[in-house]
Amino acid sequence: MFDIRMQRILDDLRADLDADRCTLRLDVPGETFPVVHESRGPGVGTLIGERTVVLTGQPVVQAMLSGTEQVVQDDCSTASDDPAFHAMRETYGGLSAQIVTAVRTDDALVGIVSVHVLGGTRAWSAAECARASEACAAVARELR
Repeated sequence: MFDIRMQRILDDLRADLDADRCTLRLDVPGETFPVVHESRGPGVGTLIGERTVVLTGQPVVQAMLSGTEQVVQDDCSTASDDPAFHAMRETYGGLSAQIVTAVRTDDALVGIVSVHVLGGTRAWSAAECARASEACAAVARELR
């Protein structure tokens, strides 16, 4: 039942934001936030099991670990000059815009929800960012 509820949260978020992919990464011992659930549009590849991208040191993950609640990137191609970030963008199918939001319980980072747009930039609205935060709150409730 847990998996079904998580899937519904991601499916609803992806539909509401008209995104290509939504992922849920959880803090798993021995791994750096692997994707454990995702919702994908037609023709979008999976990130479940993807292990070539090392998230340790990635700018967005570092921001989450440092306490940032949400990172919003309208144009990922200009968001960072880190070569590893750009390699990750390509591995993720041409990631071009994203909202990344922390899932916290008792102030601990336990997960990360990402909303991905592939193949084109996007100006995210305040309402869309708030919707991503709402989804993270729902995930946090399920994890308690």
